[in-house]
Amino acid sequence: MDMKEIAARGLVLLGCGKMGGAMLAGWLAEGLSPEAVTVLDPAPSDWLKSLKGVKLNTDLPESPAVAIIAVKPQMMGDALPALKALGGETVFVSIAAGTPIAAFEAALGDVPVVRAMPNTPAAVGRGISAVIGNAAVSAEQLDMACDLLSAVGEVVRLENEDQIDAVTGVSGSGPAYVFHMIEALASAGEAQGLAPEMAMKLARATVCGAGELAYQDAASAEQLRVNVTSPNGTTQAGLEVLMGELPDLMQRTVEAATKRAKELRS
Repeated sequence: MDMKEIAARGLVLLGCGKMGGAMLAGWLAEGLSPEAVTVLDPAPSDWLKSLKGVKLNTDLPESPAVAIIAVKPQMMGDALPALKALGGETVFVSIAAGTPIAAFEAALGDVPVVRAMPNTPAAVGRGISAVIGNAAVSAEQLDMACDLLSAVGEVVRLENEDQIDAVTGVSGSGPAYVFHMIEALASAGEAQGLAPEMAMKLARATVCGAGELAYQDAASAEQLRVNVTSPNGTTQAGLEVLMGELPDLMQRTVEAATKRAKELRS
């Protein structure tokens, strides 16, 4: 299944908030015809309403190629009945956090379901999504789901659904850890005499630049760290403090987020 088949049969997007909107913008930028898209959203944004050709809150197409479920978990009970009539030829792709595949199977029946965990950098096309499909999903259908998600970043495939909790702890919640690191780095700069605005500008640019370097350079993160660290220099002095505490702190941080993810689905 490819974009041509999706264009021919149609795509349904249930929920078009920040994540759903980012994906829709990515699909349209990659050439998906707006006329192939039907969006169901109770509070559409001005941007969504301005899109020419996209069908908004209209009747659903008959047996579309894919239905993307992008509503908040607490809205799931009200949203799913609208999709039940689509049938087993449609692939259902959920990006709703905390809702297991079994919940969709109970609500929709024996249909192909792909569960995905994207993260917020998808809004700028730099996200990463982890995916897992149920037994009804064919290899071709899983490829199609990955192709759709790749419009907003990278995609990795999981071996089992339980791994979603660890993914949530690392990449799902991870952007917030990085944003807090920017806050902490800027605060540390202020403590050394920098003006607040300058400290924040330096911290943001440093984290963003280092992230881009890690993204573009094939070297390992360890090697990139070594490349910056001169023996007995300033970076080594700073790392002697950071490396004594950060690994354990990050371990406990991800463990706490993963544990909470498990609690939310139990």
